[in-house]
Amino acid sequence: MPALTIKNIPDDLYIRLKEAAQAHHRSMNSEILYCVERTLVPHKIDVSEHISVARKLREKTADHPLTDYELNAAKNEGRP
Repeated sequence: MPALTIKNIPDDLYIRLKEAAQAHHRSMNSEILYCVERTLVPHKIDVSEHISVARKLREKTADHPLTDYELNAAKNEGRP
């Protein structure tokens, strides 16, 4: 498998990369590969999977309907 050396990484980018790797429980190498793949490899959205997730969320909230008044009040809470 090919290897790649990255030079002259700006300090702030290195710190952000290191923090992201720790947050995702990955090595720096794995985090870099993940970032490159997310950028360069086309990501096709599975519509049926998104629909399935949306239906599960609707089932969880079915017993807790909200009115427009309640939603607007929640959005406006704390606003001047």
